Amino acid sequence: MIGHHCALAIAESDHQLTVVHRASSKLDRMADITGDRIVGDLDDKASLATALRGVNAVINCAAYYPTVPRPYRQEVATARHQMENFYQACADAGVERIVYLGGSIALRRNPSGEPGNETLTYAQAPPGTNAYTQVKWHMDRMALDKAAEGMHVVVGIPSMTFGEHDYGPTTGQFVTEIANQTLPAYVRGNRNTIYAGDAGRGLLRCCEAGQSGERYLLTGENISMDELAEKIAALASVDAPKAVPLAAAKFLSMLQTLRYKLGGNAPKISSTAIAVMSAGQFLDGSKAERELGFKAAVSLDEALRRALEWFRGVGYVKAQSRVVSEP
Repeated sequence: MIGHHCALAIAESDHQLTVVHRASSKLDRMADITGDRIVGDLDDKASLATALRGVNAVINCAAYYPTVPRPYRQEVATARHQMENFYQACADAGVERIVYLGGSIALRRNPSGEPGNETLTYAQAPPGTNAYTQVKWHMDRMALDKAAEGMHVVVGIPSMTFGEHDYGPTTGQFVTEIANQTLPAYVRGNRNTIYAGDAGRGLLRCCEAGQSGERYLLTGENISMDELAEKIAALASVDAPKAVPLAAAKFLSMLQTLRYKLGGNAPKISSTAIAVMSAGQFLDGSKAERELGFKAAVSLDEALRRALEWFRGVGYVKAQSRVVSEP
């Protein structure tokens, strides 16, 4: 999703675009993107170096993302291996500027309770065994280490992103599950949200004007999970799901994970989903506005409307036949 919108932003700029994609990518999904296409794979360093030859800058929107329950150390090892391949390929190809698409979950909560910013780093790997959190922290650390070694690496961090082209879906699963009334429950917390098109523009600005070794939070609107769930439900004309305590959500996730390991479906409430919902915080994107001139242009309401319309168009959300019940 974010990579698609980033490519659209580049294609609409004065830059020349090359899209590096896996051999298995469904190219019909990129029909609206103009630019060269070339195959490259994060597990194949040589293919990446070939794909990046002659490229001045690269925005990596393809970093590893845990999707099914596996031991977190295995996930971290996979992520680190792919990113080492990526950075070495960039060095071999002579890429001058690199943007890594990071995650705000790699940042600590602001102890003051104020919106979090880019300075809230963990001195070492964060506590816990959540694969998504650990993977994001390790890749964030690698990006800053590469910058310290002399590579021009910038970390662009969009907040919780909603929009079109969210195949999978990823964060949009919160929209599709509410709209289809298949979300068992959610965990209360605070989030910042941004439209995918704004996130793409922000990453391009990170590439154009970001300082090496710096993080930039690309933010839109701060909102509680309660309010977000209500907005989505109202837009989809369904009842909002119920919030449950974190402990109950973790127990339900554990049961669903066990069922998955025994041959069942992937968990609807995964440990990643719980981490995203409960470990979030309000965010402060003033650094990106101040240093990059970036500010989100699309409201959350409009982002959700566009996302829901797209999900319905591709069949991720079924037509609803009932109306919202009166309170």
